Amino acid sequence: MIGLNLDELQALAESYLSPKAQIQLQELLVKNSDNDLSDDKTETLDRLLAQVDQLNILKTRARYTLNIFQNKQ
Repeated sequence: MIGLNLDELQALAESYLSPKAQIQLQELLVKNSDNDLSDDKTETLDRLLAQVDQLNILKTRARYTLNIFQNKQ
C-alpha cells in the first residue's frame, strides 16, 4: 500500500466498522436468522457485509505491507 506511513498502515490494519454500523449489522443478522427481513433490510445487510469484506481486504493488505517493512529492517 504505497503512500501510507507505518502509523497509517497500523491504524488501517486495526480498523473496524463504526460502532453504529456494527450494531446495525448484528441486529440485521439476528433478524435474518429468523427470516424476518424486508427487501430493504436485506439490501442493507448485503451492503454492510460487502463493507466488512472490503475492510477485511484492506486490513490484510495493510498487515502484509507492514510485514514487508518489518522484514526489511
